[in-house]
Amino acid sequence: MNKKELIKEIKRLKKEKKAIILAHNYQEPSVFEVADYLGDSFELAKIAQKTDAKIIIFAGVKFMAESAKLLNPQKKVLIPDINAICPMAGMVNKKELNKLKKKYPEATIVCYINTTTETKAMCDACVTSANAVKICKKLPQKEIIFLPDQHLASYIQAQLPEKTIIPFQGFCEVHAQASEQYFKKAKAKYSQAPLLLHPETPKNFWQYADAILGTGGMINFVKKSSEKTFLIGTEKDMAERLKLSFPDKNFIPLLGECVNMKKINLENIYQSLLEEKYEIQISEDIFEKAKRPLEKMIKLAK
Repeated sequence: MNKKELIKEIKRLKKEKKAIILAHNYQEPSVFEVADYLGDSFELAKIAQKTDAKIIIFAGVKFMAESAKLLNPQKKVLIPDINAICPMAGMVNKKELNKLKKKYPEATIVCYINTTTETKAMCDACVTSANAVKICKKLPQKEIIFLPDQHLASYIQAQLPEKTIIPFQGFCEVHAQASEQYFKKAKAKYSQAPLLLHPETPKNFWQYADAILGTGGMINFVKKSSEKTFLIGTEKDMAERLKLSFPDKNFIPLLGECVNMKKINLENIYQSLLEEKYEIQISEDIFEKAKRPLEKMIKLAK
């Protein structure tokens, strides 16, 4: 089938099977055409809780689909490509975490939503880039072991000097490969354009940013701004996502693509709907433990 036929068939199957498609902001533009909702990890987690659909197709990486399943145990949650994983989510080593727990026995353990179900089951609270500072501030503990992203941990520490943020040594491959030379060139060429930077980016890039925001925050920033051109310091297709909402504005991407996000496409979304694969399964022995930090996040984010 060509693109037009695929889109038509996906929409037909969605209606027939009472399914919805949740798509992360980093997806390729063609996926946006069949998505029912677009958003960041937290937005999509909340939508997943509220939907009355029988099937949720998650156009994102595996930890996002797992989070949707944890919040919707009675629904069938599918991911079109089971190999669409977040490398950072796999960087948490249980042995290393236990060492940190012994070293900082009074610390609470906070995990980024970009973690596996197994990791979430070992943590006290979960956060996204959008609410990490807010939630860490609300926690009563002064010491926080934060995993896995060391750069987001640095950002939280800078905002909350009264806390001690103990970082794990994980990172996002896309944001960690940012080029300082490219940032300088972009700022020189588009001197009036605000540069919006994701907090997963190393702190040596903060000096170039007009705002440090998650993807949802970037959308709100652009919405409120009178500027016409923006430099986007996160995964390259965030520029396409912004163009979708603000067609009269220009967006210059400064980073590369997440190859795992791009494993999701119209073809495997169609196959996922047709065959109802690949279903997210979470073992009973960790389900409730992994669910608790997500529920705590939603409660504290209010």
